[in-house]
Amino acid sequence: MEEDLIEEGESNTGAEVAPALIAVHPLEQFIAVAVGSELRVFDLKGDCPICLLDDSGGPSHSDSVRDISFGANGNLFASAGDDKLVKIWKTGSWNCIRTVCAEKRVSAIAISNDGQFVTFADKFGVVWLVRLGEDGDGHASVDNRGVPVLGHYCSIITSMKFSPDGQFIATADRDFKIRITSFPKQPLKGAHEIQSFCLGHTDFVSCLTFACPSAHVEGFLLSGSGDSTVRLWDFINGRLLDTCEVGAKSGLLQLDEIKESNPAVTDICASCNGSLVAVTIQSLNGVILLSCNFSAKTLSIAKVLTMEKSYIPTSLGLSLSAERLWTMMGASDSPTSGCTRLLTRVKIVSGFCRDSSASQSHDPVVLMDDEVPGGEKLLLQLQGSVDVAEQEAMLASAAAALRVSMHNMLIKKQYSVEKRELRKRSRNDKKLNNKPC
Repeated sequence: MEEDLIEEGESNTGAEVAPALIAVHPLEQFIAVAVGSELRVFDLKGDCPICLLDDSGGPSHSDSVRDISFGANGNLFASAGDDKLVKIWKTGSWNCIRTVCAEKRVSAIAISNDGQFVTFADKFGVVWLVRLGEDGDGHASVDNRGVPVLGHYCSIITSMKFSPDGQFIATADRDFKIRITSFPKQPLKGAHEIQSFCLGHTDFVSCLTFACPSAHVEGFLLSGSGDSTVRLWDFINGRLLDTCEVGAKSGLLQLDEIKESNPAVTDICASCNGSLVAVTIQSLNGVILLSCNFSAKTLSIAKVLTMEKSYIPTSLGLSLSAERLWTMMGASDSPTSGCTRLLTRVKIVSGFCRDSSASQSHDPVVLMDDEVPGGEKLLLQLQGSVDVAEQEAMLASAAAALRVSMHNMLIKKQYSVEKRELRKRSRNDKKLNNKPC
């Protein structure tokens, strides 16, 4: 009876809708998209869609994928999500070489810079680690469960990134915290040394990215949040360097909107040297470009690139070798969706310069569909359809559903004493531990 009451109460908040995700191979050889439980990959160099294979012996994704990531050298790709599965793929063959079963839903994933470890975080705030072996083929171990290495106490980890030099791992959570942890030489024994905390956000931290200008070997950290700001950090010392009110300064926020709620920053990525930073924010049909001056340690809005009215991107991807910024919009479910295949929308920004000394005449521009590399074949593979009119109504409703879902998942719920005690008595952790994989 108590469990029924809990489930009934939780269902009233509405089903969680997961955003579509995009990831770009470091050399821009592959473009990967996740929407719902689907993984879609296109080979840009081969000009063809990729068919994924799975010889890992584990189940396939059956629920929304919450994070995808390429390794630093592009040889590995990882996906994880609400089905409590972490799947590790070799991009040479696009074969799944390892399926790891988590105890709880996975919210973030990252691959170590040397490709030897995959870390994943769950909604209880624990970061787990899987060793892939010296050759990176994933067959060295038969253990299909991760090893806990660090944690954020009872707080959903929303983003996780390795520093450019691989010495630190940054984790962010819904309780406004960013933790910088030293990644040890023997991580299977745990990562217990906390380098710093980056504190200053006034709402959940939604996304992280590192920037590594040539004059600063250790680099800098940038974070986006539900408080509608992007912040620049000296992460080694946990020092806040600058704050950019992206919602207000871009003209997105009106006075009446500020009183209600700030639109959250949904994704962030930086050019290779960090001089240009791309930001997506709820309700904005486009991308905000920030200029980062590391000498002055300042952030400022360089340009707001507007797109189609119904296109509100929530995921960004950028390679190390190209000047194209890939953006994605879509959702795992939609009230108006009657399609057998979930639809997404891809837009590409050309001229996203990685070199701050590059000519200013090459301003970033949004490519038309007929200008997209890979053309119609790529759009069919990644979007599910090239008919923009067919997608418009669905994507508009998806944008609204995503905003509600993000709020429900990341805004910390307040419970009465009676409700908290009821939830404690109804926890099912022990049941999950016995689940076969």
